[in-house]
Amino acid sequence: MRIIHRPYAKTCCCYLLLAFAVFILSACNTRESQLVEREAKISARESELVSLLSELVEQKKLLEKNDSENLPEAIQNSAEKTCSCDSNPDEETIKKPPDMTEAKTKTLLGDIENIFLDPPGMEFSARIDTGAQTSSLNALDIVEFERDGKPFVKFNIIHPLTGEKLELTRRLRRHVRIKGRGGRESHRRPVVKIRVVLADIDEQINFTLEDRSRFKHQILIGRNLLQDLAIVDVSRRNVATPKTENSDTTGKIK
Repeated sequence: MRIIHRPYAKTCCCYLLLAFAVFILSACNTRESQLVEREAKISARESELVSLLSELVEQKKLLEKNDSENLPEAIQNSAEKTCSCDSNPDEETIKKPPDMTEAKTKTLLGDIENIFLDPPGMEFSARIDTGAQTSSLNALDIVEFERDGKPFVKFNIIHPLTGEKLELTRRLRRHVRIKGRGGRESHRRPVVKIRVVLADIDEQINFTLEDRSRFKHQILIGRNLLQDLAIVDVSRRNVATPKTENSDTTGKIK
């Protein structure tokens, strides 16, 4: 039997423990180096993001400054004075300031204008809205019927001075569906054609008939009259005067 001396065995154990300790320390140092390298990469990426955010903020400030300098002072002041109490989010939207180069060739109109409506052959105060596609007219007691096989519609409007009801009968051109607010059911509304005179504009246009009693103005003039003919300055009112002299007020539209 071979006998291992105890001092020799003790020395071997010490060497083994020392080697194991060196291995553990080496592994810890490698892990620590990896963590330090990852932290350095994260720090560099954070610095890049901060720099990019600073550049974006500076560009935003520069754009806002340029936009404010390009807007006419009158338009900026009107933004504080414009009242939205007579606005309908579904049909009357915020209007853009006019392009002064276009104003030289188009009729200049204000936010509110007096227009000549035929029939009934009298002036009304109307809201001018470039955000609405089709003009609309306050119509009460709407009744659709046929005459000689053709569709007609009878309705009442309010006299602008006396407040009395005025009955009108017009050919029914078509129907449109208007979506209700807040996801409510859409409404089917009749469309008629009526002559409008406003400054040097004299056109027969379509009007959607609807109950506008909740609004201050019975008439809303939209893009179907304004497009290519007028430009609107929302900071002004009653810029134009209806030209009704020598006008045919029969209002007969076949």
